[in-house]
Amino acid sequence: MSMKVFDLQCSHGHVFEGWFRGAQAYEEQRDRGLLTCPVCADTNVERKISAARLNMGRGLAPESGQPPAQQHASRPNESEVATLTGMQAKWLAHLQEVVKRAENVGDQFASEARKMHKGETEERSIRGTATEKEKRELAEEGVNVLPLPDFLDDSQRH
Repeated sequence: MSMKVFDLQCSHGHVFEGWFRGAQAYEEQRDRGLLTCPVCADTNVERKISAARLNMGRGLAPESGQPPAQQHASRPNESEVATLTGMQAKWLAHLQEVVKRAENVGDQFASEARKMHKGETEERSIRGTATEKEKRELAEEGVNVLPLPDFLDDSQRH
């Protein structure tokens, strides 16, 4: 059975691959709401325009003079895709739990991060908001911060 690989993207901008029997199979699954982003579980998934993929491995292997081995291992089967999707879902759930446990300091984020960096307050996991100027100043001061997408924060969901 021949499979087509399509580049897909959810409404949050996450890009991932989908394996289908053809364009019609993709469209049927999309129309039935069966496609889900493995990162954020968004069901608003669209096919991206992508370049054709060419398999140029039909020549002879230089050492043996024999055709190269079939590369079936590079094509995931349904079980491998399900396993990968399950692992991604678990990873996302864990990351959401880490974000949930962080103290939400709101618009005091820059101030609290700076205090921790200077040793003026105890180190702890915090989250909040910062302006572009505050982010730039923190970076210049050597304060390591990581921006998080809204979909990781349950309080951001409606």
